[in-house]
Amino acid sequence: MDVNEINVLVLAYLGDTIYEDYIRKYLINKKIGKVNDLQKAASNYVSAKGQAMYLKEMLDRNFFTEEELSVIRRARNSKSNSHPKNCDILTYKHATALEAVIGYLELKENRNRIDEIMNDILRD
Repeated sequence: MDVNEINVLVLAYLGDTIYEDYIRKYLINKKIGKVNDLQKAASNYVSAKGQAMYLKEMLDRNFFTEEELSVIRRARNSKSNSHPKNCDILTYKHATALEAVIGYLELKENRNRIDEIMNDILRD
């Protein structure tokens, strides 16, 4: 299977689950003991606005490889028929791009790079 031929929205679909899994484990490891508190803390990371902000910061620091940038560009330029009501289409596309690159790396079985990305996002 050529990962480059997979629809970027499918990559984002996969990346979303991996991203959220990292966030949940991170917050649980911070000893947050109530589900309500976990949900509130997670929303800062998993919202489209949060994801778009992290992507922008990483792009500004030239964090991504050319290969990853290609996936990010494909995702930002993809046609999407909808977006959440609580954010604009550009923010949604940037969030989708972050999820897509994580999904891409997962299918390439590059867990080390996913760890690097998530550790950068979760740095305290």
